[in-house]
Amino acid sequence: MPLQFELCPGRMIGGSNPCFIIAEIGQNHQGDMETAKKMIKMAKDCGADCAKFQKSELEHKFNKRALERPYTSKHSWGKTYGEHKRHLEFSHDQYRELKKYAEDVGIFLTASGMDEVAVEFLHGLNVPFFKVASCDANNFPYLEKTAQKGRPMVVSSGMQSMETMRRVYQTVKEHNQNFTILQCTSTYPLEAEDVNLRIITEYQKEFPDIPIGYSGHERGIYITVAAVGMGAKVVERHVTLDKTWKGNDHEASLEPSELAELVRAIRLVESALGTTIKQMLPCEKTCHDKLGKSVVAKVSIPKGSVLSLDMFAVKVGEPKGVPPEEMQRLVGRMVRVDLQEDDSITADMIE
Repeated sequence: MPLQFELCPGRMIGGSNPCFIIAEIGQNHQGDMETAKKMIKMAKDCGADCAKFQKSELEHKFNKRALERPYTSKHSWGKTYGEHKRHLEFSHDQYRELKKYAEDVGIFLTASGMDEVAVEFLHGLNVPFFKVASCDANNFPYLEKTAQKGRPMVVSSGMQSMETMRRVYQTVKEHNQNFTILQCTSTYPLEAEDVNLRIITEYQKEFPDIPIGYSGHERGIYITVAAVGMGAKVVERHVTLDKTWKGNDHEASLEPSELAELVRAIRLVESALGTTIKQMLPCEKTCHDKLGKSVVAKVSIPKGSVLSLDMFAVKVGEPKGVPPEEMQRLVGRMVRVDLQEDDSITADMIE
């Protein structure tokens, strides 16, 4: 299986590729198409790679009693949960319009298919990849059918155990090589003590042949940036135009200025991660020339003397002499010139 693969046309993830940033619009569009389009444009302008929605075929996601139950929350858009969800659900034609708009804007668009029928629709819509929400991570018939369609998959892991995630990995792997698993904790907003970023490291050990990512519901950007520092190759954050709007997700979402700052911070951290090769860099030369230390004579050393460690001191010398890490190589060798106390010892002074 690949440690990197093409998640969207022309966009690789994993390996040394830039972290893929998903702006999760979800249902923060309030059921309004113009708001949804503004959010797609906002995601693009802020530098996100993908705008993501949630698509449900309600009668296939909920049973009748769930849809008919009263819904009196301050976030409700209807008297029953079904009325509330129907207000927030876009039609197939509206999704086609949103996808076309995203293409015009220049950003990838996908959605979490919240049931198998929704996945079929999204497959027909030709989304670049399937997002599996945490609530379906343990829905193995759904996972298998989704994986068999051959599109790349991004799987969130909120509310699941490691044992379940091992089954998820094996189930998807059997049918689809191109997928990633995201560490996630399913609560809104998420407190820092419940984030458990170390799971990213555990996933990297458990599933060493796939990219690992992070889906966050915390306030602010710092934790998500830390996830990238730990090796997250995909990150997902909910976004909003206004955190005070009606809806459960807005409080845990990023407003435009925060999303833009998150993107900048991730790209900065990626640049800072750099290379695994430790060496003195060209940018350090000025400091080394000014403060780098050399081996100097601790005492006067006559020409022809055989050098020993008790003859050496280490100081910032002028001119630059033998670097301290090579001091041991001088022992037992002969000096070809007279050295005064405190003189730099340079390579051309040694036989």
